[in-house]
Amino acid sequence: MEPTLMLDSRAPGVAAAHKLVTPNSFDNNYFRNLVSRRGLLQSDQVLLSAAPTNTIVTSYSTNPRLFASDFGNAMIKMGEITPLQLGQNGIIRRVCSAVN
Repeated sequence: MEPTLMLDSRAPGVAAAHKLVTPNSFDNNYFRNLVSRRGLLQSDQVLLSAAPTNTIVTSYSTNPRLFASDFGNAMIKMGEITPLQLGQNGIIRRVCSAVN
C-alpha cells in the first residue's frame, strides 16, 4: 500500500508517512512527492494548493531538466549576493533576535 499524507499528532505539521525515493541523488522527487500528496511537511504540501506555486510544483514534477536549470540559475544568483557592508543602510545584528 502506498503511503498517503497523514499528519503526525506528536509533531504538528509533519507528515508521518514520507517515503524517501532517491536519498542519494539530487532530483525533482520532492516535487513529484508533492503532486502525489506525499509532502514531508504540511507547509510543503500547501505549495500545491494555489497559484503561482502550484504551476511551479507541477512543472518541476514533470520536467527534471527545468528544475535543474532553474536551481542552478538560482544558486548563481545567490552566490552574487554581497553581505551588508558598513556604511550601507541596515545593521548587522550581534544577536539575530534583537536590534543592536
